[in-house]
Amino acid sequence: MFRTIRGDITKVTDVDAIVNAANTSLLGGGGVDGAIHRAAGPKLLEECRTLHGCETGKAKITGAYELPCSYVIHTPGPIWQGGHKKERELLASCYQSCLELAVQHGARRIAFPSISTGVYHFPVEEAAGIAVRTAKRFVQEHPGELELIEWVLFDDHTWKVYEKALQG
Repeated sequence: MFRTIRGDITKVTDVDAIVNAANTSLLGGGGVDGAIHRAAGPKLLEECRTLHGCETGKAKITGAYELPCSYVIHTPGPIWQGGHKKERELLASCYQSCLELAVQHGARRIAFPSISTGVYHFPVEEAAGIAVRTAKRFVQEHPGELELIEWVLFDDHTWKVYEKALQG
């Protein structure tokens, strides 16, 4: 049901949807966002232009185009500002919104990156705890609707932190 893997989210083949840690424009950027846009091809950007952006903590869904899954769920995570600007609540809302969209569209297997822990500087340990708690609560509240929630993590440190959060 839950697992972590070290790797490139654009190459994951065992899920129906991958999550893009997007910016609010949804028009591509750096890190995971840029990698997803490059791997999906230009039609992803075309569809994203029709969505008119997305608020932090919310999510929107598109086709996956040249990616090996059916959907990309885009969610702008919060920029860490010391923890006093509702960053934790907004990050939990990112995960909740993505999981809700996945279920609404019949996606039973979903892969997440570590949302907001790159250039947005959210502390990885806190982010992993929020991600895991939110996902576990969602599964309890929606039994049988999801088969797999996995985190695809780019570096060893982040992978170890998420592994520990899943065990805890």
